[in-house]
Amino acid sequence: MAASDSRVSMECVKNDTIEGAAEPVDGTCTEIIVVRHGETEWNALRKMQGQMDIDLNEVGRQQAVTVAHRLSRETNISCIYSSDLKRAFETAETIASRCGGLEVVTDKDLRERHIGDLQGLTFREAPMVNPIAFEALKSPENDQEIPGGGESRDQVYKRCTSSLQRIAEKHRGARVVAVTHGAVIEMLYKRAIPGGRAEGIWNTSISIFQLFEGDKWSIKLWNDKSHLRETEYLESASGGGDASC
Repeated sequence: MAASDSRVSMECVKNDTIEGAAEPVDGTCTEIIVVRHGETEWNALRKMQGQMDIDLNEVGRQQAVTVAHRLSRETNISCIYSSDLKRAFETAETIASRCGGLEVVTDKDLRERHIGDLQGLTFREAPMVNPIAFEALKSPENDQEIPGGGESRDQVYKRCTSSLQRIAEKHRGARVVAVTHGAVIEMLYKRAIPGGRAEGIWNTSISIFQLFEGDKWSIKLWNDKSHLRETEYLESASGGGDASC
């Protein structure tokens, strides 16, 4: 697995921008540009959102404009998908408005992980207020559900990878955008690189997944935030640094 992680890191360096991504996609492949939503006030406060429906804050809206401007330079984006949670949908709508007014198609399977009784707590509060739920969140067991209706990693993995596979099969030979959440992107990484670990997924970062016929996934670009370097919004763009935050 160390070799796989090294390969992705090298590709990320080589593909620090997506200039050239507008080249035609191979007919056996679907290229999916996966974007994490912009920052929310709860991200800034390190409150765990899960599936709580929190709006973007002003920083998040500006991040969305910045990533939208970057993606507007791509001429072959055919469709935009999004989680139906507001922070993702608003990011997706901003991208759509800069990409020729494409329709945003929502998919509940792209939602953030439901983290049960931890939703609304800060990372500082959680171990004291609900230690059992917090231990479940941090458990290494992938089938561990979180008390209060929270999902296991396995459940998130199944729904979000199935969603991306459906999108790929519908848009074979095309390039699409999918706006989603940190824990979802982490699971997509694990699907492409079994046994790999993805951390520190930045708000409005771009990762490009290639889904080929024959159930093969690869990563062309990972967690790229170069579009934020020219703005004042890079420092806060880690969104608290936790995938479920």
